[in-house]
Amino acid sequence: MPQTVFVLDFGAQYSQLIARRTRELGVYCEIVPYDTPWSELAPREPAALILSGGPESALTQGAPEMDPAILESGVPILGICYGMQLLAREIRAELVQLDQSEYGPATLLVDRDSALFRGISGESRVWMSHGDSVLSLPSGYRALASTERCHVAAMGNEKKKIYAVQFHPEVAHTQYGTAILDNFLHEVAGIGRDWKMESFLDRAIEEVRARAGSDRVICALSGGVDSAVAATLVSRAIGEQLTCIFVDHGLLRAGEAEQVVAAFRDVLHLNVIAVDAREQFLRKLEGVEDPEQKRIAIGHEFIAVFEREAAKIPGVKYLVQGTLYPDVIESKTPQSKAGHKIKSHHNVGGLPEVMGLSLIEPLRSLFKDEVRALGRVLGLPEAIVARQPFPGPGLAVRIIGAVTPERLETVRAADAIVREEIDAATLDPHPWQYFAVLTPVKSVGVMGDGRTYANLVAVRAITSEDGMTADWARLPHALLERISARIVNEVRGVNRVAYDITTKPPATVEWE
Repeated sequence: MPQTVFVLDFGAQYSQLIARRTRELGVYCEIVPYDTPWSELAPREPAALILSGGPESALTQGAPEMDPAILESGVPILGICYGMQLLAREIRAELVQLDQSEYGPATLLVDRDSALFRGISGESRVWMSHGDSVLSLPSGYRALASTERCHVAAMGNEKKKIYAVQFHPEVAHTQYGTAILDNFLHEVAGIGRDWKMESFLDRAIEEVRARAGSDRVICALSGGVDSAVAATLVSRAIGEQLTCIFVDHGLLRAGEAEQVVAAFRDVLHLNVIAVDAREQFLRKLEGVEDPEQKRIAIGHEFIAVFEREAAKIPGVKYLVQGTLYPDVIESKTPQSKAGHKIKSHHNVGGLPEVMGLSLIEPLRSLFKDEVRALGRVLGLPEAIVARQPFPGPGLAVRIIGAVTPERLETVRAADAIVREEIDAATLDPHPWQYFAVLTPVKSVGVMGDGRTYANLVAVRAITSEDGMTADWARLPHALLERISARIVNEVRGVNRVAYDITTKPPATVEWE
């Protein structure tokens, strides 16, 4: 095993983003619960520890705590946001709750020369999100940086190699965040750059092989890059023990079912069983309008179909899913003890409590861009690797309100126009994801000199690296005009088009 950094997860939305940045810098990283005892970590000989942010206040009773032995371990430590506040409390610094929390951009002034800020500009933009603040430090620690509203925006004890920052270096909004993490990992902790995606692949194959043994495995194919990479990886590990099952739930984009089956059989040469379950999924969704209930209903029905198909194959004990970390962190699973639930994903929070199959999720610790990188390492065609993300529940979460055959056809036709026009455009950067949403709003319009009262379709196009944060794509006005005109003229029952210009956060990528 390479030198390993452990991220103690205090429930931050960005814990895995810290791990991702660490891996990008050539350092192997794992996330562990915040209360993992030092006795469990010590045998792994951690090269460094990073304490994540979190939604709680370090000043409240019952706030998440780490094992006190960690501070005395001698291992280099970096605290981020809540991690800094927890460190401040443990070293008996003066920590107070702000009258008004600080969110968003701030200007960082680096006050002291230190290994953490080596090569960093004396003034830069950082991203803040905190309600507690450090006012003063004990002997041995010194303030390293400040902002207008935060007197101690960074602190450090060079002798003990303990550092902390109040801002979030892991997010793209912090100007020199990656450089700060690089300094901590390579300058302070002295770790080499020896981990690559090839290393992850080798380890994942070994883990799948050990877990599956000689048992048969089925894989849930959705047609997206996640399931394609997961299926290929598992196939590389266990070969003919794997059978892929593609379920057409009737919630796919135009022509997608046929394209998916052809790609997996003819291009990836996987053993694929195609199941037509359109009618039963629509029956399960009949009258369901709440987005959480939609996701849960779809998740349960997926498992029911897979278990039924698995019963036809002797010796099947495992189900492979292309679950990614954004699915896990937003669904708030038990592994994230202090996290806040955002929404249930059909393959995480939507799973039934009792299943006849055990799960194999080889991509569970990866972000979307890392999955694409892994797909290239596996040798997958670029047409599959670069395919834009599509949610497991499909068009059901792109219809606000009830899902009916008529509403599905409306959003499917509008979505096809959005994708066709954006695919044909020369854009820099090209949007990461783009689609149509059918809203429950109807409005008055005029067509052919007559009054209409018809649907509003929203268009969503975003730029992103990992799906955890996203910005709305600045599409040219002429392109938006073509999309709007085509949808209104070609899709029956639509007389108005709106463009979504909301970032994530505060919104999510999907509307449901």
